[in-house]
Amino acid sequence: MTTTPLRKDAARNRDQIVAVARALVDEGTPLQLNDVARRAGIGVGTVYRHFATPEALLETVATPCLEALVTHGDQALADPDPRRALEDFLTHTVEAQVGDASLTPVTAAPENALPRTTELKTSLWSAGTRLLDRAREAGTVRPDLTATDLVALMCGIAYAVHVHGGTPADRTLTARRYLGTLLEGLRVTPPNA
Repeated sequence: MTTTPLRKDAARNRDQIVAVARALVDEGTPLQLNDVARRAGIGVGTVYRHFATPEALLETVATPCLEALVTHGDQALADPDPRRALEDFLTHTVEAQVGDASLTPVTAAPENALPRTTELKTSLWSAGTRLLDRAREAGTVRPDLTATDLVALMCGIAYAVHVHGGTPADRTLTARRYLGTLLEGLRVTPPNA
């Protein structure tokens, strides 16, 4: 299915809406379409023509981050070292979680407003599961670790980092340290070690 390109003024309005929404998300302000319209200096009807719901707008804000993670997941799957590939993927994922405030609510939502979001989340889940399966099959991570467990642990790291606070650089360093601790705990130690 192809979409008709937006007129220049409509494209400009859409870009302005997304930029204002991005700023609100980064501030920690919940998205309300009326607030977005006011801050963007455009009519509420214009916002609603582009985004029927706040969820659709939030998903649009999160799309570049999701696309980057999916791309990185595909690259990690090409790495012949299963443990390194999983660790690299998890590092990028946790850095994205602490660096992009739109990511967690979008990935945690049980329903998606946009088909593209469903596609990206499915691809991301698939890559993560395949990377974990490869690492388990190679005997480099605990055999009882499931993809669902790993998602919960990663969310726990992101939550702990947000509670810890600090500058964005501090949060990234903290996330890496917490992830390193988690990864060490997941490592399979040879029986005679």
